[in-house]
Amino acid sequence: MNTEYILYIFIFVFGLIIGSFLNCVIYRLEHNKKLTGRSFCPNCKHKLHWKDLFPVFSFLFLGGKCKYCRKKISWQYPIVEISTALMFLLIFNFVNFNFVNLIFLFYISASLIAIFIYDLKHYIIPDKILLPAIIITLVFRFLIFYAFLKYVLAALIAAGFFFIIFFFSKGRAMGFGDVKLAVLMGLLLGWPNILVALFLAFFFGAVVGLVLMILKKKGLKSKMPFGPFLIIGTFLALFWGQELINWYLKLLLIT
Repeated sequence: MNTEYILYIFIFVFGLIIGSFLNCVIYRLEHNKKLTGRSFCPNCKHKLHWKDLFPVFSFLFLGGKCKYCRKKISWQYPIVEISTALMFLLIFNFVNFNFVNLIFLFYISASLIAIFIYDLKHYIIPDKILLPAIIITLVFRFLIFYAFLKYVLAALIAAGFFFIIFFFSKGRAMGFGDVKLAVLMGLLLGWPNILVALFLAFFFGAVVGLVLMILKKKGLKSKMPFGPFLIIGTFLALFWGQELINWYLKLLLIT
């Protein structure tokens, strides 16, 4: 088998394992539990055997139910595991075998996936995941000093923009967690990719909000977490930001 294919398989399996760990992190943050200790069924609290913990495969083999109490297992578990594995494959292609960038982006993408799920479920962006990611990204960017300022500038502009919305709406239109998430986005993407991420976040947020209102799932005054849209915009800008900017500039020249 080609060595590159073996690497792809390894990265995919590694992503599944990290995704399984993220599910554990999300659950234990939700219930204010320590990250140490053996995994257990959220319903019956039975400690799980290692054979019950194969990402995705255990879920499928058990028919989506706990082996011990037969209660349904949330689809969040395989979705997070597969999403993390696919994201790691994208990153692996994106960084072109640069080991330092690879580890850094694996960590940041895993953090963003955990934040995505947590905010979607609880309308809260957990500081225990976000703040370490901000610090590590700041240090990482500082080590590449020649590009440091463009990332700090992007972070200040993005966070400042959201802070103004947060301040004048008194937290009704935007939570302070989104302000802090914007800092991470700016440090990760830099200038001008941060603009792409913000535009895409507002675009997808507006589209989803409109669809939910048409389906009468949400009203004009209903709350909707914005963190997931910011994270979607971040990933799209990270991988295809420059291509989207180039496409937009060509479109302007044509018109």
